[in-house]
Amino acid sequence: MSGLLNNKVRAQSLVDVVAERIEAAIISGDLQPGSKISEQALAASLGVSRGPLREAIRRLEGRKLLQRTANIGVRVAELSLQDLHAVLQVREALEGMACALAAQNMTDAELKALAELLDAHQQQKSIRDGTGYYQESKDFDFHFRIAKGSRNERLVQMLCEDLYYLLRVYRYKSSTKAGRAKRALQEHKDIVAALMRRDPVDAEQKMRQHLRNAREFVEEQLRDAEAAPKPAPVKGPEPRVRSLKPTGA
Repeated sequence: MSGLLNNKVRAQSLVDVVAERIEAAIISGDLQPGSKISEQALAASLGVSRGPLREAIRRLEGRKLLQRTANIGVRVAELSLQDLHAVLQVREALEGMACALAAQNMTDAELKALAELLDAHQQQKSIRDGTGYYQESKDFDFHFRIAKGSRNERLVQMLCEDLYYLLRVYRYKSSTKAGRAKRALQEHKDIVAALMRRDPVDAEQKMRQHLRNAREFVEEQLRDAEAAPKPAPVKGPEPRVRSLKPTGA
């Protein structure tokens, strides 16, 4: 019995890794919004069979990162400018509230760990180069930790489950503007300073301003994309996602 249980855990672990790899490709833009997913090409790129890939795709559909349409297949989720504006408005209100509560409820140890997380982020080459600010998910994510620190389970569900995965895509996009990555990191540090002062009003204001700054650039990007003429479709190579196969030195 124990051997069967161990095998099941390993199989599930592979699905986790495949889902995380595809999610990272969506967030980084390697898989663009609206692009069609080819299971065959993706399985070959990742070096996995179709079984775990399909389970990973179902998981990402649940996270609203992929959308399945009858007679078309699976595509990367894409928001209209109107939908994105509505989602980011909700995010600003909810995360501002979460930050105010976190100023009152996070422990000193949690705040110290949050500051240390930003020290680790500062070592990212992409931030130093000004090309982007990528955060791994969940506990490695600055915004995720603050939402958890609010100690409000309803807020945590909305920010860390319902909206979390889709928002990560647009958060990363906002950081790719020239100079935005370093500025975003400094805004994060200013938020932590307000949290450490246990000032809920200032913490909420700084979080809201941080999110408004990010929203303005993302919406500008999307407006430009919608206004640009659509090129004729050209058959090219399938998008690549980093393989799970071991590579040589």
